[in-house]
Amino acid sequence: MDHQPKFFENLSGTGKAIGVLTSGGDAQGMNAAVRAVVRMGIYVKAKVYFVYEGYQGMVDGGDNIVEVSWESVSSILQVGGTVIGSARCKSFRTREGRLQAAYNLVQRGITNLCVIGGDGSLTGANLFREEWSGLLEELAQKGKIDEEAVKKYAYLNIVGMVGSIDNDFCGTDMTIGTDSALHRIIEVVDAIMTTAQSHQRTFVLEVMGRHCGYLALVSALACGADWVFIPEYPPEEGWEDSMCVKLSENRARKKRLNIIIVAEGAIDCHNKPITSEKVKDLVVQRLGFDTRVTILGHVQRGGTPSAFDRILASRMGVEAVLALLEATPATPACVVSLSGNQAVRLPLMECVQMTQEVQKAMDEGRFVEAVRLRGRSFENNLNTYKLLSHKKPDAELPKDLSLTFQRSKNSGFFLTNFNVAVLNVGAPAAGMNAAVRAAVRVGITEGHKMFAVIDGFEGFARGKIKEISWGDVGGWTGQGGSILGTKRTLPAKYLEKIADQMRTNNINALMVIGGFEAYESCLQLQEARSRFEEFCVPICVLPATISNNVPGTDFSIGADTALNAIVETCDRIKQSASGTKRRVFIIETMGGYCGYLANMGALAAGADAAYIFEEQFDIRELQANVEHLTEKMKTSIQRGLVLRNENCNENYTTDFIYQLYSEEGKGVFDCRKNVLGHMQQGGAPSPFDRNFGTKISAKAMQWISKKLKETYRKEEGKVFANTDDSVCLLGMRRRNLVFQPVAELKTETDFVHRIPKEQWWLKLRPLMKILAKYKTSYDVSDSGQLEHVAMHSPKEAETGAI
Repeated sequence: MDHQPKFFENLSGTGKAIGVLTSGGDAQGMNAAVRAVVRMGIYVKAKVYFVYEGYQGMVDGGDNIVEVSWESVSSILQVGGTVIGSARCKSFRTREGRLQAAYNLVQRGITNLCVIGGDGSLTGANLFREEWSGLLEELAQKGKIDEEAVKKYAYLNIVGMVGSIDNDFCGTDMTIGTDSALHRIIEVVDAIMTTAQSHQRTFVLEVMGRHCGYLALVSALACGADWVFIPEYPPEEGWEDSMCVKLSENRARKKRLNIIIVAEGAIDCHNKPITSEKVKDLVVQRLGFDTRVTILGHVQRGGTPSAFDRILASRMGVEAVLALLEATPATPACVVSLSGNQAVRLPLMECVQMTQEVQKAMDEGRFVEAVRLRGRSFENNLNTYKLLSHKKPDAELPKDLSLTFQRSKNSGFFLTNFNVAVLNVGAPAAGMNAAVRAAVRVGITEGHKMFAVIDGFEGFARGKIKEISWGDVGGWTGQGGSILGTKRTLPAKYLEKIADQMRTNNINALMVIGGFEAYESCLQLQEARSRFEEFCVPICVLPATISNNVPGTDFSIGADTALNAIVETCDRIKQSASGTKRRVFIIETMGGYCGYLANMGALAAGADAAYIFEEQFDIRELQANVEHLTEKMKTSIQRGLVLRNENCNENYTTDFIYQLYSEEGKGVFDCRKNVLGHMQQGGAPSPFDRNFGTKISAKAMQWISKKLKETYRKEEGKVFANTDDSVCLLGMRRRNLVFQPVAELKTETDFVHRIPKEQWWLKLRPLMKILAKYKTSYDVSDSGQLEHVAMHSPKEAETGAI
């Protein structure tokens, strides 16, 4: 979409004062949001104030409201919780309390508030805003402020950011802290699985979520739990029998452990609580399994924020300041939220109202409505979990094709069972196995025979292909790397042998999971259709690469895990220098020619610079960076971080940059360098990659089934798909998951450097520079539009966001 870039330089904050506070329960990533608000505020020449201890500090005033500088928020990005404190405040609920708070703000000229908290905190802020002019008049009547102050500070602008690990706020796909809480849960689940397997135990895990089952649902999806209890979707009558049968069947299939996840607010269909102890007692009494309960509690709130939360909070913080600068007296209080991969602004009270509607629907037993109100993302998670967790009895699966026809709603008859092959291509990426598991299980549910190809197209050519069953992929979601094996070999040199194998095994469709090689492979197969009819079948590519360099998608499976590995290592490297003299670290990341990991790693780790191929640089820029860092190091800043993409420039190597910084920084700082290497490719997949891989794979499998039914030629008894739209890549574009013909993506691709010609994350580069104290231009074309909270139909959940 072509648009004229709009830059924020004309949005000056001169003369404005912004107060930032955190309120309600703490969440990892709040500090990243506070840091972004402070630095963006100072960047636009506004005064920025910390309000310590939430609303309590606002009411108490004094030292609780303090003007801050750039350095005030150094080294807080990686810290969990909130450094400015949070407290429940009874006095702010009273008009007297709010009157005192208004007085304290007016004394400092603060008429812009950035509130980071849950729906209670944001509702309180909106009430404060509505009462503001009345409060000022009352203060004037009491002689506490003069009439000039009443006119000068006549309006209060409020922008909210939702910080809550429960992800219980309608209008945003993810709240700040949710991803980090999922990290804590998955770390515990992965650890418990090893001990449970040793003793053939059943574990009942209780996770937070009094009114919202998001954490329970997504962690169940991410670890392949046997059963999950959430408040929005109570189990049907007789669930006790169903659950025990499921657990027994799993044990009979040689599964050595069972995991049951319970949200703390879980209820049955009569609104009676289902507790972890109740579930444990039931399993012990009915089945006699050795069963243990683990209550995660406040562990979920703790620890360092994940890369996703740091980036999300940084983006939201900058967006919040822009929203405050653009606010007019007529602008309603808004909340900055995330829709797909897009930062959006929504009216605060619309979101709060819908959040309250969910609770009302649950209280009244309207659970289907409650799930719908939670939003597309939640509904998608629930549908995918239901699809993958329960194997239908064979009698309920669509029957063998040679025997049975099924009637279509629209036209005549179609056949349902086909042979579908799944393979991994390219370098391993965490989350590939979760995608394979989802493909196999959804395929079986759709009535297909699923085949696994070992070692990519090379293995395919050699006949390394076997049927794979529901049970074969159990426990795969948490495994890193590629269990099927993967090779970078493209199919071009094996086309004839691969066609033979497809004919021999009667393969009717292909799902190819991998990076740039997977995309190129499918282009080659499509081009070979004129010579080999065997390739005239539906083919779907799922992007899976740590480099995130596949055209047609904003995210690839595996990139989030690699980003977390980079950020975790950067945190450790920075910490290694604490207490020593000033030090700068030069860190090299992977990614080929794609600068995604270097750029986003720099944003999440609070780096001073990131050198990437997409933004060419010369010696003058390197020199300017060194001088900039030298100036910063003369203040209270102790450590510097510079990231470099491995292929950003053939002459300005990591060694060259290290030597340049070492020489130029003499007497001010010393230097160290690290090449992170293959540790970026290893490790257990992050919750995001498990979830993303599972959901896009399930969606791709349903697309394959649809295409098979459309392209089956009844008279010839075979599938024949020869159009461009039968070879697609499923990617996330801004707010939606989209199937795009690979032939159409060719024009968007730089094949020489194996990157897309346009990359969304380049728009975030100025954001990283602003937060590192550089003067730069920031395109805000995508910002500034206040939208409305959209209700969606059930159909939208199938087609929409992740």
